[in-house]
Amino acid sequence: MATEAMKVGELADRTGLSVRTLHHYDEIGLLAPERRTPAGHRIYGLAQVRRLQQIASLRHLGLSLEEIRECLERPEYSLDRVLALQVERLRAEIGRHKRLMRLLEDLRRRLGGAGDISVDDIARTIGETTWHEKYYTPEQRAAIARRADELGEERILQGQRDWSELFEAFARAMEAGASPASGDVQALAARANALIEQFTGGDAGIRDSLARMYREGGAENVMGRQGVRLPEGLWAYYCAALDAYRAASTQGRPG
Repeated sequence: MATEAMKVGELADRTGLSVRTLHHYDEIGLLAPERRTPAGHRIYGLAQVRRLQQIASLRHLGLSLEEIRECLERPEYSLDRVLALQVERLRAEIGRHKRLMRLLEDLRRRLGGAGDISVDDIARTIGETTWHEKYYTPEQRAAIARRADELGEERILQGQRDWSELFEAFARAMEAGASPASGDVQALAARANALIEQFTGGDAGIRDSLARMYREGGAENVMGRQGVRLPEGLWAYYCAALDAYRAASTQGRPG
C-alpha cells in the first residue's frame, strides 16, 4: 500500500470530507496530522488515514465524536474491529432492504403480467415499508435513534447477543419443565427486563409501543424479522416469566 503523505486539501478531495471537518478533527484532538510544513500546512500519512477510516466507520455506526474519541482510546477498537462492526450493521440493513426489495419486485412482475395481484399482497408490502411507523410515533422513533447513539454500536450488538442467549436459556428451562415463577427462570426474566429498559431508556410510552408491536404484529412474526425462530410455546412461557417478575417487583416496592 502506498504510504505517500498528503496535504489536508488532497486528503479532503480523496475522502470526500471537507477541509473544515479535518481541521475540526485536529482542533478537538481526534485526528492530528503527522506533521506540519514550515509554512504550517498539515501533512497526513498512512497512520492518520487509517485512524480516519476508524472515525468514518464509527460515525456511520451513529457514534458521536466524543464517543469515537473514547473508543479510539481503547485497544479493542482496532481498525479491523471497527470495520467488522460496520460490516455487521450493513449486513443487517441489507437484509431488511433485500426483504422489502423482494416484495416490491414480486409486485412489479405480477403487475406486468396478468395483473394477478390482491389487496393483501399490496398491503403486506406497505406493511413492510412502514413497519415501525405503525407502532412508534415520530417522537418515539427519534428517541430510539438518540438512545442508540447513547448506547453505541458495541452495546447494541452485545444486547442482541444477550437476547439470543436468553431465549436459548428460556427454551432449555421450558423443555425441562421449570415453572416460569421458579428462581432460575425469574433470574432470566430479570435479565430480560433489564435489556428492555436498556432499549427503551425507561420511557413508558416506548415500552408500551414495543409491547403493542409484539402483541399486534405477532411475536413469531416480529422475531422472524430479526432472524430468530421461536419454538412453539416459548413466547407464552417467556411472557409468563416476565409478568411474574414484574408483579413481584411491584409488590416489593414501598407504598
